[in-house]
Amino acid sequence: MRSVPKCSRPTGFSGLATVVNDTPVTYTPEGAVSISYPTLVNSPLSVTTSIAKAFGSQPDCLGIVVVRDLPQSYVAAREKLLRLAYRFANLDHETRERCADQQSKYSFGWSHGKEIMNGRPDLLKGSYYANPIMDTPNVTAEQREAYPEYYGSNIWPANNIQGIEGFEDAFKTLGRFVFKVGVELAVACQPFAASHLTDSSVSLADLIRTSQTTKARLLHYFAPSPDAPVPAEGEPIDSWCGFHLDHSLLTGLCSALFVRPSPAGEPIVVQNPSPSSGLYIRTRGGNLTKVSIPSDCLAFQTGEALELATTGNLRATPHCVRVGAGPGMEGVSRETFALFMQPDTNQQIAASETFGQFSKRVFERHYK
Repeated sequence: MRSVPKCSRPTGFSGLATVVNDTPVTYTPEGAVSISYPTLVNSPLSVTTSIAKAFGSQPDCLGIVVVRDLPQSYVAAREKLLRLAYRFANLDHETRERCADQQSKYSFGWSHGKEIMNGRPDLLKGSYYANPIMDTPNVTAEQREAYPEYYGSNIWPANNIQGIEGFEDAFKTLGRFVFKVGVELAVACQPFAASHLTDSSVSLADLIRTSQTTKARLLHYFAPSPDAPVPAEGEPIDSWCGFHLDHSLLTGLCSALFVRPSPAGEPIVVQNPSPSSGLYIRTRGGNLTKVSIPSDCLAFQTGEALELATTGNLRATPHCVRVGAGPGMEGVSRETFALFMQPDTNQQIAASETFGQFSKRVFERHYK
């Protein structure tokens, strides 16, 4: 990590009091802002300069922040669930599809090949969706019918399926931890966000904390195969997941786990075989940057709902995932976990649009 000297006022602030005892801005090797978790919890207002540098509108801002120095329990929770992601994705087709839910546009349970990315069905990754905070949101029947993508009930695989025992508990344990850190980050963001939010009557943390639309996505990127070969070096970088914006306020991201099956079929964790594989982000100025998240860290990036709720002042983070060419990439899958923190559907996020109305537009783009 590297750091820069303290500043008295974060870039982009307007009409706010001078920040005192602000901690120096620290960066990862790729240039992503990094914040210590104990500092975030114990002194959230001391990282306002870091928040502004991560989420601001300057050309070199990436729109992502890495939270380090997390409790050791996070490391075990992450690896446990990501191994289960591999195991679930390698169950037989019929067993997986029993956990799919067409009514919610595949926004609960298992989804594979249903989402449209880069103009075609996305067959390169499978997803398991659930709300880790509550199994069934407490909303009216009318709300549930209008927004089944958010207000449906969680779907969990049966506990007696060999190899994925404890799936539900592992999903909720990791999801709730990421949510907790995300709320704490939102508290630290408030001095920066307050001057931009359209609805100043509610804080960013409260929009997230009180919402019943939280959604986690457990992701399995299938290993390259003859049907989906490793791309050539000259092919587009968004080969595993096309460039897109999350439609959340904030998205929490775990570091990916790369897995190769053993001769017995058991998942073996391996190092990323290709230096060019991973998460790519476009800076506010348009430059392309590969961002690595250390395995014991979390990252949080801005979503399109936050861009709308701040009339474009806090922009969403364009990003994609690439499977890079390289020796040993064949047979290696990528497992990861994302948590989308967003407001309730009736929350106004633009002059003429609620979050629910905005979400309908997004779902129409990706689910024909």
